[in-house]
Amino acid sequence: MASSHCGRFARPRSRREFLEHSAHGFGMAALGALLSREARASALAVVPPTGAVTHRHARATSVIFLYMTGGPSQLDTFDPKPELTRLDGQPIPDSFKTEGLQLQFMKAGDGRLMASPFRFDRHGRSGLEISDLFPQLALHADDLAVIRSLHHDSFIHGPAINYLCTGSSRVGHPSVGSWISYGLGSESDELPTYLVMNDGQFRGGSGMYGSGYLPALHQGTLLRTEGTPIQNLSSGDASGTRMRRLMLDRLETWNRRHAAERPEDDRLEARIANHELAFRMQTSAPELIALDRESAAVRELYGVDVELTNRFARMCLLARRMIERGVRFVQLINNDWDGHADCAENHRSNARRIDRPIAALLQDLKSRGLLDSTLVVWCGEFGRTPVMQGNRGRDHSPYGFSVWMAGGGIRGGKVIGATDALGFRAVEDPIHVNDLHATILALLGLDHEKLTYLSEGRNRRLTDVGGQREFSGRLVSGG
Repeated sequence: MASSHCGRFARPRSRREFLEHSAHGFGMAALGALLSREARASALAVVPPTGAVTHRHARATSVIFLYMTGGPSQLDTFDPKPELTRLDGQPIPDSFKTEGLQLQFMKAGDGRLMASPFRFDRHGRSGLEISDLFPQLALHADDLAVIRSLHHDSFIHGPAINYLCTGSSRVGHPSVGSWISYGLGSESDELPTYLVMNDGQFRGGSGMYGSGYLPALHQGTLLRTEGTPIQNLSSGDASGTRMRRLMLDRLETWNRRHAAERPEDDRLEARIANHELAFRMQTSAPELIALDRESAAVRELYGVDVELTNRFARMCLLARRMIERGVRFVQLINNDWDGHADCAENHRSNARRIDRPIAALLQDLKSRGLLDSTLVVWCGEFGRTPVMQGNRGRDHSPYGFSVWMAGGGIRGGKVIGATDALGFRAVEDPIHVNDLHATILALLGLDHEKLTYLSEGRNRRLTDVGGQREFSGRLVSGG
């Protein structure tokens, strides 16, 4: 089909022709970008039943979700076990053998016990015990609330990742960030509500940040961590900007006509909003990712210019800049803690890359007055066994493992829950993943039972039929 011409501007006559002419201009910048405030106000079908308002007092307004794929060992990080050290090398006692527990490659009652090779010391005024894997993070012990009794029932990476990231072991459910985007909306007109970065090939794929059965507008936007995080953001000269505005308006007309004929499909509404957001990102995103504008002291704090820490340091520093600019949920994915062989070396290598950047992130947020309003969560999909697998490795264990939270009004320097003397099972104050998610929502002012979405004939929620409790009261109080 031929185009009609007016001066410099070629007017495409169809959606196909428009996309052929302009795909390189702004499309890539918008992939996965979420709904802006203006578009959200007009998209009545995606407003949650709460009216996008909180149900209770909010301690936090944003989240940084630090996800360690592969499953960090609680025994080597945040859950010291003197009894395991005493029994190192011995068979697991009969009293700790439990029928029904399953592992990936071993039987739960087999194998010889393996103590942690790392030293645990008490840190801060609170005396919180942290492994020497994290010397820099340990300086912030009084900001951390460590949950040692998290559990679920999947010992396989895929379903376990789904549990931590979506609240269900099954695929197709919305991620935590998508639920928060749906419930609270955006604080920024120029940036997506939900941004994601990873430092390698991650196991969970796009399901870790997907929108599932929620409107597609709430999916996370994946940024690159090598080279330019967002491509094709150059706005060009004024005439180029006017042309893009003209093309956007024309495309929106076609898209809305197309969407009106398909009211059951939310993808067009997402695409319209993404194009609008991409247009505005051409101004805001280049400034966001310009880390060279940070002072030398800040870059040194994070380890941006150090080869060992560079990649995760950039991710953490960008996360702080995103939070400053109104991004609601930032998900950083680190790889890979799957220590089936030589678990100690696996964990030592990973910790060296993330310890300094995460400690810097906490310090930087606090110094800028952002930590009180930003909830930081550190987790993996499960923990690992107290028995040796192969060449001093540890198998998967979802029956009792550790996560920590900081900021968001949390009073740190505390431990919630406990595993048994060998660190195998949660025995004191067991906390299911659904309870963790209920608590994250509660700290943001959202009631997990009220934040629902009608799908397949019933009101769905992040915590499904679980999450019978949330424990935010213990995190913000001295108890």
